Amino acid sequence: MYAIVDIETTGGHASANGITEIAICIHNGNKVVQRYETLINPGKDIPVYIQALTGISNEMVQQAPTFKQVAYDIYQLLHGHVFVAHNVNFDHSFVKYHLAAAGYNLECNKLCTVRLSRKILPGMASYSLGKLCRQLSIGNSARHRAAGDADATAELFTLLLNSDNENHITEALKQRSKEKVLPPNLHRKFIDKLPSTPGVYYFHDNKGKVVYVGKAVNIRKRVDSHFSGNNSGAQRQEFMRHIHQVSYQECGTELMALLTEAVEIKRLWPKFNRSQKKLEFNFGLYTYEDQRGYIRIAVDKRRKYSTPVHTCSSLIEGRNLLARMMDTYNLCPKLCFIQINNDTCTSTNADKCACTGHEPADDYNQKVNQAIEGLKQALPTFAIRDEGRKDDEHSCILIEEGRLYGMGYVSHYFEANSISQLKNYLTPYPGNDYMHNMIISHAERYPWKKVDFGVMRELA
Repeated sequence: MYAIVDIETTGGHASANGITEIAICIHNGNKVVQRYETLINPGKDIPVYIQALTGISNEMVQQAPTFKQVAYDIYQLLHGHVFVAHNVNFDHSFVKYHLAAAGYNLECNKLCTVRLSRKILPGMASYSLGKLCRQLSIGNSARHRAAGDADATAELFTLLLNSDNENHITEALKQRSKEKVLPPNLHRKFIDKLPSTPGVYYFHDNKGKVVYVGKAVNIRKRVDSHFSGNNSGAQRQEFMRHIHQVSYQECGTELMALLTEAVEIKRLWPKFNRSQKKLEFNFGLYTYEDQRGYIRIAVDKRRKYSTPVHTCSSLIEGRNLLARMMDTYNLCPKLCFIQINNDTCTSTNADKCACTGHEPADDYNQKVNQAIEGLKQALPTFAIRDEGRKDDEHSCILIEEGRLYGMGYVSHYFEANSISQLKNYLTPYPGNDYMHNMIISHAERYPWKKVDFGVMRELA
């Protein structure tokens, strides 16, 4: 038996919205044998635009039962039947959420008439319920009302049952089938071609635009995990509606996938990626020459279109680093903005300090340049060589003076004798602090993967 369901709601996601109307048609595989419908008081105002769409006003539901009052009847109708709806994950998420709030745990198989229509009736101009029914001459006297849409969906479902020559419905109902959890607009063919390897995957909208980028140790498994569960939040519901295609890029290792994900998020700026869009260090060491010709060093917030001589995660970290440079190279605390009052300079050579003009600018600037050069020399230059996408290649990531130069894949037999030679095989990428720290941390955890130029060697 099938329970064909349609609901009207106060909004797009269950966790913050209520149901205003529900209709259920019990279908025995041949025809509808029972109908149920009721208005529901959602316990909150119905937005004006939804009132205009559905025709259901606050006054109409004022005397209607709450969902909790009809939850038992709804549960009895749905329990043990296949839950069928047009874009089933939307209706199911609402009904399951509100049944759970009333103390009932709904566990049932699901069928989506959007997905089934795409398979059984290919080539339609649109698969929205209204347009699809018009193309198939299915009447609906109460569009955007639960009873009218449920009856139309029931007639559509009967047509699908009678037209299913390739047993798509039977396949979708199998326990291991993922059809019932996939987004309504995502064809199964995109899932079937995904590999079980490390890499990056892309979700595309109906225009082909990338709306989400993710990384995975196992691409197929990770993509499947996006569609499991019954999260009823607004973000997930909107996310699922926008997924029309999936593409992927294989990577040799999880680290390569992590770095590629970070690069792609910065390049594509996908709508549903929240993290990593602002994963940058907020402060840096900057230098400039003042009117007297002295080079001054300051810790300041990162500025767009400017390049600091060094980056740091906080103001305190930057000031501590600058203090160590002052001690090592005898720099002036006033010219480094560590001492900002008008008191006598706290330098050990205050009477001969640059801030008083006693130390010539050329002499002082030489010390500043030595400090900056020492900072750069302390930054690591190395490569990480690891497994590739195929047996005959290795992945390779190059860090030059603490910054990502690039990454790519080299032959299993390739040996680099110079940094310039290696660069010929790598693609340069714009790194950021998140990526640099990730690579350096990886090298510390797996020192056998870290190699110096001249001793690049094959992995055992």
